[in-house]
Amino acid sequence: MAENVSVSKFANTRKNFTKFYREIIGELKKVIWPNKVQLINHTMTVLLSCLVVGAIIWSVDYGLAWLVKFIINR
Repeated sequence: MAENVSVSKFANTRKNFTKFYREIIGELKKVIWPNKVQLINHTMTVLLSCLVVGAIIWSVDYGLAWLVKFIINR
């Protein structure tokens, strides 16, 4: 009895595994991949956004550090 259960579990797991990967391949076929121009535009947008956010964070950090030093040295 125990042997039948383990064989059944293995067969069911293998079936689920192959079904899962078939579904992944099916979903990847539905993806609309960007062309080269779109990819470059999106990459530049992300890089520019990172630079702007980084500059904002740096300036706030620099300003708060200056304020703390000003208050401490007062």
